[in-house]
This record gives sequence, structure tokens and C-alpha cells, in this order.
Amino acid sequence: MKTIYVLNGPNLNLLGKRQPEIYGHETLDDVARICAAAADPGFEIRLEQSNHEGVLIDWIHEAREASCGIVINPAALTHSSIAILDALNAYDPPVIEVHLSQVHKRESFRHHSFVSRRADGVIAGLGIEGYAAAVRRICQLAGAKG
Repeated sequence: MKTIYVLNGPNLNLLGKRQPEIYGHETLDDVARICAAAADPGFEIRLEQSNHEGVLIDWIHEAREASCGIVINPAALTHSSIAILDALNAYDPPVIEVHLSQVHKRESFRHHSFVSRRADGVIAGLGIEGYAAAVRRICQLAGAKG
């Protein structure tokens, strides 16, 4: 089995409860289900969430030896974490950055992403469907490499 890490940053534990008019009514359990359904046979999903930057970095480091790709929604850390960018720069397989909302229609500080400098793709504004698209792309890229 090939493992895809699906990493979620601060406040995403409140998905479905916090500002549903922006982030939707679905929960992280719904994200886990949609990612599992989107994965090709032979791929498994490891979904994690933390409100702590260092924990996310530790998972990225772990993924270097344990995964074929990362789907990451760094949430607010997108706009501030050079440390997450540095960790992702030390990771060779594909990285897809996901945002639930269309960040470019929101406050100007949300328009900049450190993570995008490393990401092989960025998906924004599709709600949790963006995670499914990202998983499908990781499967395509990882499957093409054997």
C-alpha cells in the first residue's frame, strides 16, 4: 500500500462548526471519507490535524520515509510559516496545497502562500471536493512512478 498524508493545520478541527458560511458544513470526518473514496486501489489515506506548527512539521518529516505524497491544508500557517515551507522543501514526492475557500476573494493577507512555492498544485475554493481532487492527482503522480 502507498500512503498519502492529508495534513490539516490550525482550527480545521472545528470544520463544520466554525464559519460554515465560508468553510462549509462538512467535518474532518467527511474529509477523511471523501479522500478514502477518491484514492485508487493500493493507496491509503493518513489524515492528521494539528493546531501546532511543530507537529505538522514532524508529520512532514515522517512522510519523507512513509508516503508517496502529501495533501496539505496549512490553514492560517499558509501565510506565515517559512518552517513548513522548509520542511516541504526537504520532501521529494508530490505536494498538493488545498484551501476550502477561494482565498483570492478574501482578505489580501490570504493571497500570499509560502507553501505554494513548493506545491506541485494548488486547489482553492472547491470546499472538501478540493481534497478529493488532490488525492486523485497524487494517485496519478505516484502511480506513474511505479
